[in-house]
Amino acid sequence: MQDVFTMGIEEEYLLVDRDSLDLVEAPDGLMEACASELEEQVSPEFLQCQIEIGTKVCTDIHAAREDLRRLRASVAQHAARYNLAPIAVSCHPFADWKDQQHTNKERYSDLQKALGGVARRMLICGMHVHVGIEDETLRTDLMPQLSYFLPHLLALSASSPYWQGEDSGLASYRLTVFDNLPRTGLPPHFSSWAEYERTTGTLIELGIIEDTTKIWWDLRPSHRFPTLETRIMDVSPRMEHTLSLAALLQAITRMLCRLRAGNLKWREYDRFLIGENRWRAQRYGITEGLIDFGERRIRPFADLTNELIGMVAEDAEALGSMHEITQLQDIISGGTSAMRQRRVWADAQSRGDDPGRAVVRHLIEEFNADL
Repeated sequence: MQDVFTMGIEEEYLLVDRDSLDLVEAPDGLMEACASELEEQVSPEFLQCQIEIGTKVCTDIHAAREDLRRLRASVAQHAARYNLAPIAVSCHPFADWKDQQHTNKERYSDLQKALGGVARRMLICGMHVHVGIEDETLRTDLMPQLSYFLPHLLALSASSPYWQGEDSGLASYRLTVFDNLPRTGLPPHFSSWAEYERTTGTLIELGIIEDTTKIWWDLRPSHRFPTLETRIMDVSPRMEHTLSLAALLQAITRMLCRLRAGNLKWREYDRFLIGENRWRAQRYGITEGLIDFGERRIRPFADLTNELIGMVAEDAEALGSMHEITQLQDIISGGTSAMRQRRVWADAQSRGDDPGRAVVRHLIEEFNADL
């Protein structure tokens, strides 16, 4: 079994005006200032109101914390000079996607042309976590096993209950928007790396896509790095929650490799069943539980989380991330971001305040809470 499981975290933020709390386009000066300090670790995103950061390759969760804190703090400091603030949330609670413009960049212009009206609604932000897997064969072997845990990660990360000023009734409305794109959702099952390359290569050879960066499954082999990239999660307002989720994914990956080294493996369930848990996570977050396929019953999410923490404890100890993984209990006790946003909304309504703007103020506070 490989000894080191590196990680990298990518987050997408929205930029809001500190006074109106509306979405605003990133000024050229802001992007230039961020790029001057952070270099290739910061970039514009599809819409002009978005900004993306990515950590360096980190050997452990402690290095990830240090780098992520630096990136978040830098973006916040530069934004403040323009009376702006970043928020790490998957949907702005009241912004209208029809008012947004995509970034004037060849890649994004091509994307707009290829996807048509579907692309215009992409007023969403996500969080991507890479875990280093050196062997290509191992990457394809792990994908169907790791897919089992994708709904758990989505439920814990849910941060997008509101869309255009209305409660969507979902914990993660972001996925309803993202799933309108082609080549999204749970990854297919591949029996080998050669089959993966042959299948994706068909679209490349036909000129439909230029490379596998245009394949947006919930979990995919990275095009640029020797990693598995998990893309299902909403972005987390609280940095420490981001780190707990990244640590959990890293520990699960190590656990699956540990099983494989002992000639064992996690059972591979049909995508139909995992898709049902994916929907439950998208709809309810952590409030209604997920299906335990082995026991053939719906189990409370708190029970599943306790079980999962115990399951990866050996791996968390080896990776030095036990503290971060036990902090998942903070999400269970305090609620996901979607739940916290709904509480803020309800409190503001009861006081006669603007609930959407109260939520944005709350999101600004949470972004800065761990810096």
